[in-house]
Amino acid sequence: MSIEVKISKLRIPYKKAIYDLEKRVEDVKKGLKKELIWILEHPTTYTGGIRSSKNEILDKKIKIIKTNRGGKITLHNPGQKIIYFVIDLNKRKKDIRLLLKVIETSIIEVLKIYNINGISDQKNIGIWVKNKKISAIGIKVKRWIAYHGCSININNDLSKYKKIIPCGLSNDRITSFDDLGVKNIFNLNKNIKKIFIKNLTKI
Repeated sequence: MSIEVKISKLRIPYKKAIYDLEKRVEDVKKGLKKELIWILEHPTTYTGGIRSSKNEILDKKIKIIKTNRGGKITLHNPGQKIIYFVIDLNKRKKDIRLLLKVIETSIIEVLKIYNINGISDQKNIGIWVKNKKISAIGIKVKRWIAYHGCSININNDLSKYKKIIPCGLSNDRITSFDDLGVKNIFNLNKNIKKIFIKNLTKI
């Protein structure tokens, strides 16, 4: 099964990306379009998943965009890679835990290329490096079509996390490639594309 891959060079506003994702879900469901992997960055945006609450907002001046993905409040900002997908589990194994495992494995494989040792945690969804979170995951499933995706912190401004309690964590427990001293991010989009296609097509 072929999956279309889009790599956006310009930053995509969060609401536009979600609108396009949800449209793609409908098109995939009707058999009009292929499944999708979409690699992009957002302008600075705070979003709240279905488990988010107001007490996670430390700076009451910021605007939170409510979303139907899983998870709590998080931040998207320039320098953070977003990997969105639309995957039709009707044509694959109807196993959301397996999908989550595949996403976690894919992120860990991407990190390994840059000599970063990431691990998954059964209690806390996402990928961790030295007890700090480098990648968040949020999935929504609609009639067995899975969408939304994951983020990987590369060289984004981590100080902006101080305005929230990100993913229910203290905000000093967030890290990035840059924070870990990894400056050389050669072929990042290419490596993300290769690894995610390889693993998602196996489901």
